[in-house]
Amino acid sequence: MLRYAISADEAETRTKLQRSTVKAHILQRCWVTFSIYVVGIYASLLNRFVIKGSNNIPHDGPVLITSNHISAYDTIFLPWAVIRHNPLQMLWAPAKEELFTKFFLRLIYTSWGAFPVKRKRDVRAGRTLNDLLLDQKVMLFPEGTRHKDGQLGPGNRGVGKIIYDTRPTVIPTALMGLNRWKFPGFRQDATVIFGSALDFSDLFQLENSKETHLLIVDRVMQAIAALLTREGVDCGRK
Repeated sequence: MLRYAISADEAETRTKLQRSTVKAHILQRCWVTFSIYVVGIYASLLNRFVIKGSNNIPHDGPVLITSNHISAYDTIFLPWAVIRHNPLQMLWAPAKEELFTKFFLRLIYTSWGAFPVKRKRDVRAGRTLNDLLLDQKVMLFPEGTRHKDGQLGPGNRGVGKIIYDTRPTVIPTALMGLNRWKFPGFRQDATVIFGSALDFSDLFQLENSKETHLLIVDRVMQAIAALLTREGVDCGRK
């Protein structure tokens, strides 16, 4: 796992924040693991959802899974790929607030570790992300929206700021094929690849600015593009 030196003030701040880190009780973690394995039966037994590079995901510590976004079902099958090797853990995820308007859906999404985010700048959600990335696993889609055609869009600068502020282990992730799945369906092909952790040590030496945040998220997107290209996928980037 990549680790970076932090100042004494930063270390003290992290220690204080650690006391308020979001936690999931054992019943919730059991529910999530059970749900994920049910999803896994559909994904990898009834269909052919292939998982590569899962050994690149650290078992412990703050981990940020950064993936391209090609289907509404990415948020269902990506947790299966992560938690199958990390049972009784959570994979937290921000989701658009419209998904939480109905009580039953809000209850389900919340139980799975999702939390609402407003479309415009959401300070509260940002604080939650920073809190989670002290010691939890979180998944983000840096593009901020789906690209059903499989083309890779630009990364959101806000993701670069999150990485700069929290310094987690960042795992670039590439999803392929889910945008062609039909539900219900059987024997459909899809793949997820987890790349090696990214090194931002040079960028962390730069000023905390918009330009630095853009450089960070661009490195993330380049890594995702490289994974897709390696698998022969034309993602619109060289």
